Amino acid sequence: MQRRRVRRYNAYSDINIANLVDVVLVLLIIFMISAPLLQSGIEVDLPKTRAAIIDSEAQGVVVSIDTRGGIYINDVWVRLDNLETALDEEMRSKNTSMVYLRADSTITYGLAIQVIARIKEMGIDAISLVTTPLEENSTKRKK
Repeated sequence: MQRRRVRRYNAYSDINIANLVDVVLVLLIIFMISAPLLQSGIEVDLPKTRAAIIDSEAQGVVVSIDTRGGIYINDVWVRLDNLETALDEEMRSKNTSMVYLRADSTITYGLAIQVIARIKEMGIDAISLVTTPLEENSTKRKK
């Protein structure tokens, strides 16, 4: 008769956190890279003016024109030909009659006027042009 060997397992009391640290660092790098990409909105360099600041609580549809002339309604790209139908659908879904136009300061004047004319032809008179407030220090230097 052979005697069977009984194996004894001892408890391992050390915790190896090297793998955990590796995973956490990789996740940290991924979040650091993807966080700026998650910012909503179209990249637009707004013109600077001393115009009065409007009420930010007002609800409306945002129409943006970027540096390449792309037109967006609430961050969704739209062709100029389809602007009226897409804007009408968005305004009905939000139940508003207010339009905010955010146009890059480097676009041609003609494109901005075309967009405004199409909005006016729809019968919308409540159009606000969004700008960036002019800093007081920069105006004093220019004088």
